[in-house]
Formats: sequence, structure tokens, C-alpha cells
Amino acid sequence: MTGQVGRVKVIDGKYEVLRELSTQGMVTLSEVRAAEGVTRHVAWFAVTTPADRQVFHAYRTALRALEPAGLTDVVARPGAYYAVWKPVAGQPLAALLEQKVRPQETVDALNATADRLAAQGYALDDADLVTDNHQVSVAYLRPLTLPRTPEDIAARNAQTLAPLKAGRVRRRREPGAWLSFVPGLLLLGGAAYLGAQAVQIYLNPPLREVVSVTGQEAKVAARSLTGAGFRVEYTQGQAGGRAIGSIIRQDPAGGTTLPRGRLVILTVNNPPAIEIPALEEMNLGQARDALKDRAMLVGKVMKIDGTLSNTPKGRVIAQLPEAGSSAQRGQSVQLLISTGISAKETWLPNLTGLTFEQARAHARAAGLVVTSVERQPSEQPENTVLEQTPAPYVRVDVGSPVTLAVASARYSAPSRPAGNLPLPPAYVPPPPEQPEAPQNTAPVTPDAVPDTPNTGTGTETGTGTETGIGTETGSGTETGTGTPTPEPVQPTTPDTPQIVPTEPQTRSVNFEYVFPGDLPPGTYTVVVRDDDGERQIMPPTAAANLANRRANSSEAAVVRGNAVFVIRRDGVDYATVAP
Repeated sequence: MTGQVGRVKVIDGKYEVLRELSTQGMVTLSEVRAAEGVTRHVAWFAVTTPADRQVFHAYRTALRALEPAGLTDVVARPGAYYAVWKPVAGQPLAALLEQKVRPQETVDALNATADRLAAQGYALDDADLVTDNHQVSVAYLRPLTLPRTPEDIAARNAQTLAPLKAGRVRRRREPGAWLSFVPGLLLLGGAAYLGAQAVQIYLNPPLREVVSVTGQEAKVAARSLTGAGFRVEYTQGQAGGRAIGSIIRQDPAGGTTLPRGRLVILTVNNPPAIEIPALEEMNLGQARDALKDRAMLVGKVMKIDGTLSNTPKGRVIAQLPEAGSSAQRGQSVQLLISTGISAKETWLPNLTGLTFEQARAHARAAGLVVTSVERQPSEQPENTVLEQTPAPYVRVDVGSPVTLAVASARYSAPSRPAGNLPLPPAYVPPPPEQPEAPQNTAPVTPDAVPDTPNTGTGTETGTGTETGIGTETGSGTETGTGTPTPEPVQPTTPDTPQIVPTEPQTRSVNFEYVFPGDLPPGTYTVVVRDDDGERQIMPPTAAANLANRRANSSEAAVVRGNAVFVIRRDGVDYATVAP
């Protein structure tokens, strides 16, 4: 900010303005006197808009990159944006360009300064340059509202440096330049001597004894042979009982004398890779046997608390390398063994009716181990759980054993061999039912039927069967030639009763369950399973939001047939609840 002290103008309270040198746009260049009495030049920026502020910051960025010799200070704060310059001793650029002979060092420094200015968007004529002792310095840099384009900078610099082409450049002479050919002669003589020695060694190579490197690591063996002057080449092989990467054979064998530079072939033990077995939930003995079957070893064994992973004591929590990764024979596998679950109880839901795999998954999720499986003949599907120990919802210590009784198919041997069974008779469909002949609707009483044939004027004709209703032509007497024959009755076959399938009844059920306080960590969902399949009634919920809480369905679930609620943890059945 500028101020007025009497009739003297002061910049920022510390620079007394002696005179204004120039004004270009928003920049005013003034000659000032500093507090210590020295003369300086101050380029004051009248910043009134954000665009003006952006111009000043671009100018300050260029100054920081160029580090001009004449710059002493740059101030940027609200209301005060200016740069302070000091005089720089030296010869102006115009005087250098007027010389007919110019030093090569000064010309090179001028070109370098032009490149530095161009990188910041400035040309040579935007700066006041001085030269001193073959060095080019920037005494003052004029601000620009917009940076110049590379084409504009190149055209301005070419015009500024045009006088250099008219003059002559005095090249720098190094003292003792005539001695520059001496190293070349020495190098040539040394090369000739070394070449003669190489030819001598090639024609008459010295002999060396090949050391035995069998059993050593490949790198160590190769270093030993190359140190003796031999070339080394590797080939792959395998041998039991040898470390992977060790030398199992060498050709030529150790103790052989060969000229230096000859090739020695080393066979490195590199058996084919094998897959590491899964050892989790095994005890240490089982893990050791599983690794032994694949020619692998148990490495470092570390014991940690198994509370977080619900792993019983003595069981493997994790392994390194992981199961399924590739390894070599003889490689060791590190194991993490559980020290048990400290002061924690758990419980099992009702496992009856689940498959053995589902029941075992529930036991693992609860931190228990299925140690005994008893098979009992039953009508249930095979491997269906019939009984369990401990009983459902009984709290036991984590890591306790679980005994399951599962169903097996019933079988009883026949008492005696059965002969050929008779074939059932062929099926004969019943005859179709005949429609009944129309009968006389006139009532007939027993008194109207005579015991003996009567004669009269009326006649009734028949041939042994009634063919219709007789006509009366007399005064109440009937004549006939025979008695009526009863109509034959066809045997009827009883209809087979048909069983009409009944649709399972539809009903509404409610879900209600209290989650235990020591609920294992994971994500839990609840589905209802009936004759129509499964439907989710509770979305995935974290265990922390369910522990020691009562869960019930907000609306009754409509089910058909047999229904059961299934609680799942991370996609695995955790518990079942009957509605």
C-alpha cells in the first residue's frame, strides 16, 4: 500500500519514493530510498481484480524460477503486491552486442539465459541483462500481462541476437592442448600389449584343477568356479534328501585338471512343485503326517490365543505358505497353533434332522469339534442327524467334543431264499354298463297277476318275454300263451376308490429367536423354508447388532406345508427354529 507523509510518497511504510520511472498497465516502476539509505527500484502492482492478482502470482513464479541477480524482495499480501530490485554491476547487453569480437563463454552464457527466460514465457528484450566476467545476469525483469507464445519469443530473440552473426566469436584455448595426443598414444600402446598377452593366453592357457562343488548352493558353487577361471552353465535335476537349489552333479567332476575358460556344467536340484495341503483345524500330529505324505516338513510353530477364531486348543489356526500354493519337496510350512479359547462358553442348536455336513458346520461355528459319529438304523434319509451330545442349547466350554448319531439304512436278511413269485393275472377291464330298457309306469299289484292262465276276449302276445304293454279287448279277461321271463341281471364290478390328492394347507407363522451374547462374528441372515422353497425374511446383519438381542418378524410369514426358519452365518446354516 502507498501512503503520503507530508509531501513525500511512501510505499508500504518503508520505501520513500524519489521519482516514478515508468508506468505500464497496472505496474508502476519507482526509484525509492530504503530505510538504510540505499537506492532501490520498486515495481508496484495495482491489484484490484482476481485477474490482476493472477498476473502478479505468475510474475512471482517466474522470478522464483529465474532467481535474478537484481531481485532483493517480493511482497504479496492484501493491499501490497510489489518487487524490489537493486542495481547490478556489469556491462549492458547492448555493449556486448556492439563488440566485433565476443568471447565464446559469454555467448554461451547469453544463449543459456535466453533458454531460461523462454521457459518462463519471456524474451531477451523483456529483461535488463548485464555481463560480467563471462557471466550474464538479470538486473530487472519487466512484468507481462500475458505470457508470450514460443513463436513470439523465438522471433524476438532472433532479432535481439542478430548482431552476433555480424561479429566474430573468440574461442577458448586450453593450455597444453598439444599434449592431448599423448594419452591416445599410451592407450594404443597398452592395447597392443594387452592384445599380445591375450593371444599368448589363448594359445597356451594355464591349467587349473576343478574344485568339487557337489552339495553346495548354486550361487556359491558358481562363484567358486568362476573365481578359478572356468565358465559355468546350469541344468535342472532332482534328487531325494538334497536341499533345493543345491548342486547334485558336476561335469567334469571335481579334481579334474582343465585349461582356464573351459565350461563346467552344474546340475541343480529342482524337483517339480507340489501343492501344499490344507492343515487348518488339524492337530500338530495330523498336520505333520499330512506334510510327511508330500515330503514336506513342519517349520516354525507358533502358539497364539484361539478366542477370536473360535479354534479349539491344539488345532491349527493358519499356515504359511497358504493351502493350495505351490512348493518344493523338503520345504517347511509354518503353523499357528491355538492355545485354546479362554473362559468362553458356547452352545449348539437343535441339530436333529440336519445332514451330517450341516451339523458339523454348526459345531465348527460354535467352536466345538465333532469327535464321534454313531450310526443307527432309521427310516430317515442316510446321514441325517438323529441325536446329539451335548443337548440343544446346553452351554458347554468352547472346544468340547460333540457326539452325533446319524441315520443308516435298515437291512434285514431274508430267513430263507424266496422262489419265483407268481405273476399277477392279466387285467381285464369291466364291460361297459348297458342302459336300462324303459319300464311300464303303471303300478302293478300282486292281485292282478293270476296263478293260472285266463281266457277272455282280450289277448296278450308274448314269446316268453315281455315285449311291451298288453292291450285289453275284452271285458276284463286276458289271454296269453306263456308267463313273462325275468330280465337277466349283469354282474357289476365295484368301482376302485380314487384318492384325491390334497393341497398342503397354507398358514401364517411368526419368527422369534434370542441370539446369544457370545454370538460368533460374521454376517447373519434368516430364511423360511417350506414346500415352495426358501425366502429371506431378515437381511444380512452383522453379529455385533444381534448379540444378546431378541429377533422377531414384523409381519407373519405365509408358508405352505412343513416350514422351518433357518439362521445362516456367512452363508452356512447356523441354527434352525421351528415356528
